[in-house]
Amino acid sequence: MTETGSALDGIRVLQRVVFPTQGNLDVVSLYVETKLDQGPVVSALELEESTKSSDSKDDTLAASAITSAVPGEAQSAVRFGIDAQATSTGDLAGRRSAVVSAGRRVSLGAYFNAFPASYWRRWSVLDEVLLRMRISGEGTIIVYRSTARGHSHPVESIYFDADGAQDYVLALPLKQFIDGGWYWFDIAAGSRDAVLVEADWAARTDRLRSGRFSIGITTFNRPDFCVDGLRVLGEAPDVLDVLDQIYVVDQGTQRVEDHPEFAEATKAIADKLQIIKQGNLGGSGGFSRAMDETVRAGSSDYVLLLDDDVITEPESMLRAVTFADLARRPTIVGGHMFSLYDRSVLHAFGERVAPYNFWWGSVPGTRPGHDFGRRSLRHTPWLHRRVDVDYNGWWMCLIPTAAVRDLGLALPVFIKWDDAEYGLRAREAGYPTVSLPGMAVWHVPWQDKNDALDWQAYYHLRNRLVAALLHSPYDRGGSVVTENLEYQIRHLLSMQYSTATLRLLAIEDVLGGPEHLHRELAGKMAELREVRGGFPDSRAESDIESFPPVRRLKPPRRGKEPTSPTNTVGLWVKAALGAVRQVRPVGQLANKYPQAVVPYQDAEWWRLSNVDGALVSAADGTSTAWYQRDPTKFRQLLQRSLKLHSVMLREWPRLREQYRGAVKDFTSPDEWRKTFESSAQ
Repeated sequence: MTETGSALDGIRVLQRVVFPTQGNLDVVSLYVETKLDQGPVVSALELEESTKSSDSKDDTLAASAITSAVPGEAQSAVRFGIDAQATSTGDLAGRRSAVVSAGRRVSLGAYFNAFPASYWRRWSVLDEVLLRMRISGEGTIIVYRSTARGHSHPVESIYFDADGAQDYVLALPLKQFIDGGWYWFDIAAGSRDAVLVEADWAARTDRLRSGRFSIGITTFNRPDFCVDGLRVLGEAPDVLDVLDQIYVVDQGTQRVEDHPEFAEATKAIADKLQIIKQGNLGGSGGFSRAMDETVRAGSSDYVLLLDDDVITEPESMLRAVTFADLARRPTIVGGHMFSLYDRSVLHAFGERVAPYNFWWGSVPGTRPGHDFGRRSLRHTPWLHRRVDVDYNGWWMCLIPTAAVRDLGLALPVFIKWDDAEYGLRAREAGYPTVSLPGMAVWHVPWQDKNDALDWQAYYHLRNRLVAALLHSPYDRGGSVVTENLEYQIRHLLSMQYSTATLRLLAIEDVLGGPEHLHRELAGKMAELREVRGGFPDSRAESDIESFPPVRRLKPPRRGKEPTSPTNTVGLWVKAALGAVRQVRPVGQLANKYPQAVVPYQDAEWWRLSNVDGALVSAADGTSTAWYQRDPTKFRQLLQRSLKLHSVMLREWPRLREQYRGAVKDFTSPDEWRKTFESSAQ
């Protein structure tokens, strides 16, 4: 089989079938499915007759009975990561080969090895895909396709019985995948082992030249993660063949270069690695620097943005470049994010910004936190519908340099919303974003933290408002201002005065105009930390015994704890009662003792508004803070909140024109370079 294609055969590899490295059993379910239903392994002839008799218009499971004789776990049903000395079947490539034990069956209908046909049908120039396989041993290959509704049936089968490796090629159309659907294949071994030497999904095309790319990694005091990531790149020669440069933008005080394993880990990439030191300009500053450096170098077709705290699947990079090369128009190609701690869990299959309240979230119809270890691709219907997105997170995102030249760099917003805003800006300029299945990283998850309560609360709101001013289709931003006022009141009722104060600073800065964005990029974080430090709810202790014991003069009324409002009337009643309580004098013991211990998951406003003080744990479980009711602060912050939100709503049309008129300036490389120079270390 031709590996990369040539002018003679006109074939280009789209996606290679790969397997996890030895010992990495946590991710097996992302590469193969082995827990299949019980049933006999049918012959190729029986399968062919079954396929012919099934009506293609009937989206039923035509071959649901075609399953393994003895279902088993991956380590017993299939052996992968083997090398040439492990078998006599021929030339085996370690990550490309697998042995299926006699009488067993495995499916390649898994995240990294199924072919996302609908994405290639919608966004690429192709109308056909080639499944190419090199196989030995004895057994049956069964090729499946699915529909957008998640129904699947077999479309082709191959019976093989050979001591030496044999090549097989199947041409499969893409025409029927307009709304969704995948291709994949199963291997059912017969009376002796079946060996998949290698396989790939390829296509006939005249676009045989692979685009070249550079990588931009932004890091802040995570040298261990960063060095591990660089080591993985050095061990991926196929990636290095099309890689121009790796820009590591180091904005921390714990330098990547000072790590004891840095030299050894970067031996293979030393000639492609450039460490850039600059002040801490956040993710937007680090990624903008990498984008700018890539464009100025002039050799790469794409820049791949990567977080520093990820583990990559190197094949994802090749797939991203290939998809972008064969896209109908210049396209941003993003990867999905799996949890680094629960590695078969996919956080989000596609992301969008809801236009009316202008908040990010999963595309409707998808389900965040899907665990492939519990439910496979073939048994999860919603995964088969093509998902179109507004943007892709910059944990892994390939951006054409042509788009960067046209659009400029990221918003100068430190953290939060830079990736979402760039996706919206790109879409409006004609550059779509595709979150491509089979392209992913493992990332430190964020479900066990709530950065909307700490100093980052400022950036959550300020950057959301800026992005809405730039892209909201509604005259006054839809519900974004009124919704933020609602959340502001919730913070006040919850005694989260530091969070409420930072959110007001965010509105004041937005009202001041776009000039503050670059001006305060480098120093704002320190200011925010200082402001927040003046409030009790910011002072966390790792040992809950550091606080006084819980005491209260009166028990809960009738022994009942507060409950969540069940309707709109109940919500307003609880909010009104909570607000009345906030302005009353604090109880006799409240300044000396907390009245309750509230776990983070229970720390809702309707619960906290009923006490004068509470010990509330952090989302990550590492610390506890003492929230204390302060009637004076509540009144002051409520008055400021009502006033500033009113001004924001009134001034929205003027601010919208001001920010939209200046966006090309504050995202321009020239303006960013001034900021880079002023922060140079």
